[in-house]
Amino acid sequence: MDSKDLAALAAQARQAVAASGEIIREHWDQPSDVTRKGRIDLVTQTDLAVEAALKQSLSRILPEATFLAEESAQSLDPGELTWIIDPVDGTTNFAHRLPFVATSVALWHGGRSVLGFVNAPVMGEMFHAVRGGGAYLNGAPIGVSSVDALEDSLVATGFPYTVREDIRGLMADLENMLLHTQGVRRPGAASIDLAYTAAGRFDAFYEIGLKPWDTAAGWLLVEEAGGRVSRFDPREPYHLRSRSILASNGLLHEPVAGLLGEMR
Repeated sequence: MDSKDLAALAAQARQAVAASGEIIREHWDQPSDVTRKGRIDLVTQTDLAVEAALKQSLSRILPEATFLAEESAQSLDPGELTWIIDPVDGTTNFAHRLPFVATSVALWHGGRSVLGFVNAPVMGEMFHAVRGGGAYLNGAPIGVSSVDALEDSLVATGFPYTVREDIRGLMADLENMLLHTQGVRRPGAASIDLAYTAAGRFDAFYEIGLKPWDTAAGWLLVEEAGGRVSRFDPREPYHLRSRSILASNGLLHEPVAGLLGEMR
């Protein structure tokens, strides 16, 4: 796909993602029908409705593409041309009516994300990125922060569904962050954490145990905003099956990585 193709697809897909966000807004004031996929892993009828709507609309835009979507995935491996979808990232937030809820959509082509969308409809923010074309918030260009000192940095993190098994390492890394940075935040939706890093609101973000639909869009957002993405070991490139992810403004990548000794 050339830049003109991607720009045209981005415009159409952005409309589709925005339309699916209206489902989240409509359901916001209604009781949630919540079921459990695991001890702390929830799914609602809103997740299912948004995923179905996106599959329908994106199929019309790019009929030849396949789907890798959270609520219906049979594999964690995208095809050559695949829409990667998290219909409601932050389902626990949604169930408790915390506004850090987003839909994450990426178009995967040739082994990388070429389009990425993170739509936070309750907060009225749509982030998107086009490979080679930059990153945007509600259509305006965004870029990572210029913070270059750990003590001035605000770092985001999240906790995996395996928190019981990984608690010691999680707490050791969190202690290091709290002792060496300005602060740590945990909004509860990795796609938003990555989008906020791209927009310079966070200076870095780290987490373990994420899935392709959590990171495929935000990964592109950070890189197109001028940031850097790797595993906790900064020498190791990030990929969709990586156990760990570290995203930053680039300036703080090595210093933050140096604090992540436990969960590599």
